[in-house]
Amino acid sequence: MGSTASARNGTWRNWGGNVSVRPAREVTPASVDELAAAVRRAAEDGLTVKPVGTGHSFTSIAATDGVLVRPHLLTGIRDIDREAGTVTVEGGTPLRRLNVALAREGLSLANMGDIMEQTVSGATSTGTHGTGRDSASLAAQIRGLELVTADGSVLTCSREENPEVFAAARIGLGALGIVTAITFAVEPIFLLHAREEPMPFDRVCAEFDQLHAENEHFEFYWFPHTGNTNTKRNNRSAGPERPVPQLRGWLEDEFLSNGVFQVANWVGRAVPAAVPAIAQVSSRALSARTYTDIPYKVFTSPRRVRFVEMEYAVPREALVETLRELKAMVDRSPLRVSFPVEVRTAPADDITLSTASGRDSAYIAVHMFKGTPYQGYFTAAERIFTAHEGRPHWGKIHTRDAAYFSRVYPRFAEFTALRDRLDPERRFRNDHLRRVLGA
Repeated sequence: MGSTASARNGTWRNWGGNVSVRPAREVTPASVDELAAAVRRAAEDGLTVKPVGTGHSFTSIAATDGVLVRPHLLTGIRDIDREAGTVTVEGGTPLRRLNVALAREGLSLANMGDIMEQTVSGATSTGTHGTGRDSASLAAQIRGLELVTADGSVLTCSREENPEVFAAARIGLGALGIVTAITFAVEPIFLLHAREEPMPFDRVCAEFDQLHAENEHFEFYWFPHTGNTNTKRNNRSAGPERPVPQLRGWLEDEFLSNGVFQVANWVGRAVPAAVPAIAQVSSRALSARTYTDIPYKVFTSPRRVRFVEMEYAVPREALVETLRELKAMVDRSPLRVSFPVEVRTAPADDITLSTASGRDSAYIAVHMFKGTPYQGYFTAAERIFTAHEGRPHWGKIHTRDAAYFSRVYPRFAEFTALRDRLDPERRFRNDHLRRVLGA
């Protein structure tokens, strides 16, 4: 898949290919003690420190010209506590490994995002989420955290222990310390019944509140330049298991969703005028289907076509209005957008800088094919999102800064005060954090 970021001749690049840096040095610690020593050594040398996961953030949130920490030796499950319903996992563990290992133990997370390439610490630190009426982001499923702080000490936190750190560090942006272990809430593995079907844009908008209320997990994709969407409803099921047949799965998930889609994007990049016609075809390529399977096989799917992305969380009640404004903007502009717009939801949570902090939220994600100019589209979309007090995903492209965040996050000052306490010398700083959190 080429899922992870690449490093050539000392240069680190992210998955989307829009961020590259040359760190002073790279370390690959094999234990928490080695990591703590690397942080202390960086302090002695006056260098900043940043862990990088698989580079699935489209921002430069993980970029550093100091010490780049690769966490791929800090992987695996430390502990499963069936009575408490928790699993403790090393911070560098890829979500794929966690999901597969949990399934083998007859366990699962309650909810997850739509890919599994990221590390658990990278995914949670940037607020990765799926869609859910009642179940929230990956970070909201965290019950305990271990992090190496700026002075090289190891801090553990939960609702009971260091609760003020726990409130913020679940989505810590890499600003409070390096997350070395995460304790997630898990439950006995269950089946999800998925129902995917096309639906006209106007009908989804008219019935959105009902579709959201009636389904545990509802999401849809709108294809710009068309009035078409693809909807997906996931609900728990008593079974039996009915996975997508292998050939059909390959045809729809690989051939159509990745292979043909890749070619369509190549054509669209070369001949932008063809995009609306291609969109009409793309939006009808996937027919309705239902299947029943274990959670990670329903929630996640391969994403092999490279893109860049912006995503904003708006108050859930503002979703339809925001989306209609986005559609009107695309319709009257000369923009040619070959990627569908993804819409998901999350219930309010209590994490300081969560995009759903204190409010029921809906997410609107806009994408552009890698290598196509995206600035015009993203700038116009961002203007619409911010007019609704939107909060951008921490791992996706946006132009907001600390002044904006202090307005849309009521507890923003709580986070920056904690950062002052845990990292007074800004060992974990970079240009991106300076912009979003202030100096």
